[in-house]
Amino acid sequence: MIDSENENDSQETKVYVPHNATNATTENDDLVMEESAYYMYHAAQTGYPCLSFSVVPDSLGENRTEFPMTAYLVAGTQADEMNKNSVIVVKMSNLHKTYKEGDCSDSDEEQKIDCGPSLDIKSIHHEGAVNRIRHALIPNRHIVSTWSDTGCVHIWDISKELMSIDKDDENACIGAGHSRQTPLFSFNKHSTEGFAMDWSKIVYGRQLLTGDQKKDIYLWNPINETWAVEPTPFQGHTKSVEDLQWSPNEDSVFASCSVDKTVKFWDIRIAKQKGCMISVEAHSDDVNVISWNNNDPFLLSGGDDGILNVWDLRRLQSKRPVATFKHHQAPITSVEWYPIDSTVFAAAGADDQLTVWDLALEKDVEANGEHEDIDVPPQLLFIHQGQKDIKELHWHSQLPGVIISTAQDGFNIFKTISV
Repeated sequence: MIDSENENDSQETKVYVPHNATNATTENDDLVMEESAYYMYHAAQTGYPCLSFSVVPDSLGENRTEFPMTAYLVAGTQADEMNKNSVIVVKMSNLHKTYKEGDCSDSDEEQKIDCGPSLDIKSIHHEGAVNRIRHALIPNRHIVSTWSDTGCVHIWDISKELMSIDKDDENACIGAGHSRQTPLFSFNKHSTEGFAMDWSKIVYGRQLLTGDQKKDIYLWNPINETWAVEPTPFQGHTKSVEDLQWSPNEDSVFASCSVDKTVKFWDIRIAKQKGCMISVEAHSDDVNVISWNNNDPFLLSGGDDGILNVWDLRRLQSKRPVATFKHHQAPITSVEWYPIDSTVFAAAGADDQLTVWDLALEKDVEANGEHEDIDVPPQLLFIHQGQKDIKELHWHSQLPGVIISTAQDGFNIFKTISV
């Protein structure tokens, strides 16, 4: 929202849409958060910024809508010195709803102050900055893989850290513990560092894919208590592989995207050099991120061109997206489908915006509202701001509507009234 002072020193409030010419700000304008647009909003700092994180599933139940909420994360730091980096296991608890003016009594307000949100952290020393981190739940173990800027990929067991963090003093605002755990497995055959990484959601023991900046994609196969990396990589991209996504339905199929502007679909049953089944030029510039819809045959892609494209996997031969959205004014840095509603997704960009979209919405040509002069796509549900240089977002599958995002200045966890 924009608060403006007019000539009579009265406050005028209006909706602010970034980069929209109809509501450009002036030097007398202040941007303020519209708290009524959120059921919940919290910000947290964990020390060094984290480029990547994963939501860690818990045993507290599915579809939790009661406040206060609890969430577990695992993230990797980007420290100013290589030997200061860590994998951090994070517990966010007592996440109360957003209190608006007039919402609570004096006793409620006192309770809110006395029992504020709690942030507990356990850390594991990590050699090098963490480019990307991904969690996999294997029976009786919480496993995470990390892409280091040293060019190595590591696999860790964070089960003990999760158990330990639950035993900490519940009254502490922040708890910290540091260990020098040895990785379960490390792989150093990539010729350079990378960002692309994804665990299979189907294969027992979990297959892993890793892609690097020299365009190679390696397949990791689980063997007993460890992994074997196939020596020959998948090759087909001509530039850096930026993101990877296993199919949620077919255990042998995955998708990749690249700086070469393409999205490719692969079958691991076919010889590596011939494994690419289809390739589409998805954007006019680098393709940074992709997300595979768990329920419908759609793939979402975001690129340096700031565009979001939705691809119907049944119509890939046309080489054209079924939907294109242009709102962000800088490269797209993260995209993810909402696991509960297959038409909803979220995206983040280098323009410091996190947006929520619904493919099912259409423009109401008969609607006449006070904001009809603001030109935004009808599918755009919500714009979240306030973070600097947003790097990654994830929905929390056990907390309907809750989004978590990481940026240069820390984490946000929130739930909007729109989803």
